[in-house]
Amino acid sequence: MRIDSITAAVVTGGASGLGQATAEALAAAGVKVAIFDVNAENGEAVAAAIGGLFCQVDITDEASVIAGFAKARAAHGQERITVHCAMTSRRGKTLAFDKEAGKLKRLSTEDYLYGVQGILVASYRIASLSAEGMAGLEPLEDGERGCITLTASVAAQDGQIGQIIYGSAKAGVNGLVLPMARDLSDLGIRVNAIMPGIFATPLMLGAKPQVLDSLAASVPFPKRLGKPEEFASLALELARNSYFNGQCIRLDGAIRMAPR
Repeated sequence: MRIDSITAAVVTGGASGLGQATAEALAAAGVKVAIFDVNAENGEAVAAAIGGLFCQVDITDEASVIAGFAKARAAHGQERITVHCAMTSRRGKTLAFDKEAGKLKRLSTEDYLYGVQGILVASYRIASLSAEGMAGLEPLEDGERGCITLTASVAAQDGQIGQIIYGSAKAGVNGLVLPMARDLSDLGIRVNAIMPGIFATPLMLGAKPQVLDSLAASVPFPKRLGKPEEFASLALELARNSYFNGQCIRLDGAIRMAPR
């Protein structure tokens, strides 16, 4: 896809981490970027730094997302690129011993639903609403109208103990990709997903140094955490290279996660 100063993009989770790096990379390529995030302070700061637009959006709320797209499109025009990095989830084992109760406790269906809503349903919501807007664009070369990139995780394939919510919901994100890419093929809208491994996001960097050292040592090569700008680089290539479609791509230094 042609990427230039008239191209508009939406990046969810753009106030920090992988989303911020992606927003910065797109802006550096000349794209008009709208950031969707719940964190207004960080989001406004990142948007100001890249000459973009901040939209306070809760990805779990349909009306909030619709309003965010309306604001972004009013300012920048219809987006041709959407990169969805935002998510919300919970953690827990299917059954875990509760010391206070002295018995096994089941991870509640409500907790499971919370993660599915924050990862899988939100991914469908962002992608489908973006595609609805892209469908009205004039086609570019090969009839292309837009590119949607979702964020899955290596946990979609290597879910660890305690990741029943996260792992299965991210696997569902991968499951969205091919049928949605096929659904949208006659409209010239591409859909892909990136499966990042262990990345040096603000959340991850909050761990103890010995934990970070151990995680870095577990990566076959290079023996370090992934850099957010490496995720951003792949997101940019997926937008540029129109032959990427229906793909779920691991970006992980060849790591395969152990059970714990």
